[in-house]
Amino acid sequence: MKDYLVKAYAFDGTVRIYAASTTTLVEEARKIHGTWPAASAAFGRVLTASLIMGAMYKGDQTLTTRINGGGPVGEIITFVDAHGHVKGTIENPEVHFSQKNKLAVGIAVGNNGFIHVTKDLKIRDVFTSSAKLQTGEIADDFTYYFAASEQIPSSVGLGVLVNEKNEVFASGGFILQLMPGCKEKTIKEIEKNIGEMKPISELINLDYKPEDIIELITKGKHEFVDEMPLSYRCDCSKERFEKGIISLGKKEIQNFIDENHPINITCQFCKKEYSFTNKELKELIKKVKP
Repeated sequence: MKDYLVKAYAFDGTVRIYAASTTTLVEEARKIHGTWPAASAAFGRVLTASLIMGAMYKGDQTLTTRINGGGPVGEIITFVDAHGHVKGTIENPEVHFSQKNKLAVGIAVGNNGFIHVTKDLKIRDVFTSSAKLQTGEIADDFTYYFAASEQIPSSVGLGVLVNEKNEVFASGGFILQLMPGCKEKTIKEIEKNIGEMKPISELINLDYKPEDIIELITKGKHEFVDEMPLSYRCDCSKERFEKGIISLGKKEIQNFIDENHPINITCQFCKKEYSFTNKELKELIKKVKP
């Protein structure tokens, strides 16, 4: 199944729902970062939630999400735009815990910390909103984040399945948000429908599409309004890292030149390597402004 997201309005426009399939991009992230099963599940859930949140924005607006619950995986960071592109990094990828034949994501992430979401809406200043982690299971934490930091009653479902070869073979999720005017009767109906659903990762593994997941939640009381392809994409470049080197200043760059010490940089998001020879450093030092 291709990675994509759909958006729908339901129950006479009083509910909006985003559902996504992310198996291919989460498996790509696993390969890039070398994550072990529990870390893969945690990372995949954050990547999926970030992509869905990104779809709530537009144009060149971006979101950065940081989660650190004090668990073994350390900090997870994702960066997403409004066009279905995400990249991320995980501090300690080689982490695995399981309980009762399930990946113990909550143990891997921990719940002694916060989720921080930084929004760059391309107006004046960026701003960050935060919420305390509740379980470390990620979906519960995003649900609480929306209620506590954005005052939007929400339901978040996320899931990642990993096989015995440590490959991601099912990943996806949904975010449902109540709009002004949503009736109590509708809320109870939604709770009943979600309660009867299988876990998201199992549904994706059974070839349920994002549209099918929304159908299960609303029982047909919805209207699809948008669809977006999703991908793991890093926008790093040698030119971007050149700017970082220039920002070090003449003295620091000259030290590398004097020591005949070429600079080697690895992108934290895609692991691509960039090298700068002494000759290139001598050209860059000319670009340092006084």
